[in-house]
Amino acid sequence: MKELENRAGIVTGASSGIGYAIANTLADAGATVYVISRTGKVKEDVEPSHAGVIHIKGDVTDYDAMKLVFSELAEKHQGHLDFLVNNAGATAKCRAEDFNDDDFDRILEVNVKSVFKLSCIAYPYLKRSPYKGRIINISSMSAHLGFTQVVPYCTSKAAVCGMTRGLAVEWAEDNICVNSIAPGWFASKMLADVMDPDRKARILGRMPVHDFGDTKDLGALALFLIGEHATYITGQDYAMDGGALAYGY
Repeated sequence: MKELENRAGIVTGASSGIGYAIANTLADAGATVYVISRTGKVKEDVEPSHAGVIHIKGDVTDYDAMKLVFSELAEKHQGHLDFLVNNAGATAKCRAEDFNDDDFDRILEVNVKSVFKLSCIAYPYLKRSPYKGRIINISSMSAHLGFTQVVPYCTSKAAVCGMTRGLAVEWAEDNICVNSIAPGWFASKMLADVMDPDRKARILGRMPVHDFGDTKDLGALALFLIGEHATYITGQDYAMDGGALAYGY
């Protein structure tokens, strides 16, 4: 029997990149994984998902629609869900003094409010999980380090870490563990959108291993946090960053 056999849950924003790797790793471990993304399918240049990954088209900021989706999915699994991975995210590159209000609001809506709202929508279904419900929020190095031209993104990810701790404490006696993963620098469309040669050189020089990470490792960490051996772990932010946070001089 695979580790996550008979479990079911949701990963948001998993049509490529980090979410895609997490969803496929969880499915390979036996879980039924429902992926909610704007396209409802993998991106054109991405390999097909594992057979256990089911893609659903949806907007994570349409909370009425999300309530219906979560309810329908839970109904397929005896009224409960076992995990939620809040991975969907947004960013924009601009100096702080020139940042557009609409972009700022969009980043906070997707990266903070939707994480909170979807966690609350999932709460009654995770509470009923026979395996102990799990929430994993995807934070970022930007929650811990300052970066130029993405200050609203830094703000949003710091908020995710605070939210993770608060929910972990509030729901500790409700059969739910809440943790976050802070990826360092992994190949993704979001990273490409803010990358240029100078920024790439500075990023690789900022970590001891001087290389980008493999998203499969993030999938393995998510599997651990959702699996049998993490029922006593909650309120933690796990950095997978090539040693960046430890790097001195």
